[in-house]
Amino acid sequence: MKKQLLIASDHNGKALKDFIVKKFDKFFHIIDFGNFEDKEKVDYTDFAKQVGINVSKYPNVNRGILICGTGAGMSITSNKIRNIKSILAHNKLTAEMSRRHNNSNIICLGAWINTNNQNLEILKIWLKSKFDGGRHVKRVDKIEKNNCKIVLVNGVFDILHAGHIDLLEHSKKLGKKLVVAINSDKSTKIIKGKNRPINPESLRKRTLLSLGMVDEVVVFSESNLSKVIRLIKPDILVRGSDYPESIVRKRDQVPDSVKIKIIKKTKGYSTTRTIKKMQEK
Repeated sequence: MKKQLLIASDHNGKALKDFIVKKFDKFFHIIDFGNFEDKEKVDYTDFAKQVGINVSKYPNVNRGILICGTGAGMSITSNKIRNIKSILAHNKLTAEMSRRHNNSNIICLGAWINTNNQNLEILKIWLKSKFDGGRHVKRVDKIEKNNCKIVLVNGVFDILHAGHIDLLEHSKKLGKKLVVAINSDKSTKIIKGKNRPINPESLRKRTLLSLGMVDEVVVFSESNLSKVIRLIKPDILVRGSDYPESIVRKRDQVPDSVKIKIIKKTKGYSTTRTIKKMQEK
């Protein structure tokens, strides 16, 4: 069975990408994410994310190749994605050692830096090289733990107020990616009453995603967070100061591997209070 390679480029790297696909098509199962246009200028970030996200699903199986003018932009973008260890390789030694010592799973090549044949030789040695393991395992694990923390916070988030913003800002500082889990309309009625939510889940989700600190929003209907935690696999779960950590861990079936962070609520703000004030007027 052929090994799988995922490849993409921007407009500056398309010619090199097509050259590599033609050379390796017999030996690998290649998935080409584009760019497919010769003249149209595109954003390298879009293609780096596509390959990065798909490699990240099976980081020890899939390998990715990203190409732009220098390779730098592709490398910076792809390294923002969880489980990605992307190497900018302009020579064979860097390519080889990134596999042996760093277990890199994406290589970024510069179409302006080397010729097609030079880049081909760099790629060949990268594909041939294997992770040495041993003392390097501990070091690579530290890279992943330091750079890929996912923070999960949940709530209804019906009418946003300063207390919500404070909670989200504090949560974002704890990790790299902030995921907000919001109660569905149905579960909100169970928790808050038949007249809630004021805003439907689609609008609440859209509003949260418009905030710069929020990276992803998921909607859940269950009575606790156990299913969401299994899906998102957070490193940290953030809760307001309504309940102590022990109750949160037991009620939401939070595994010991997930750290629970209790953040003190901002005084004077609540959606219920806001609604009452609006009704009084």
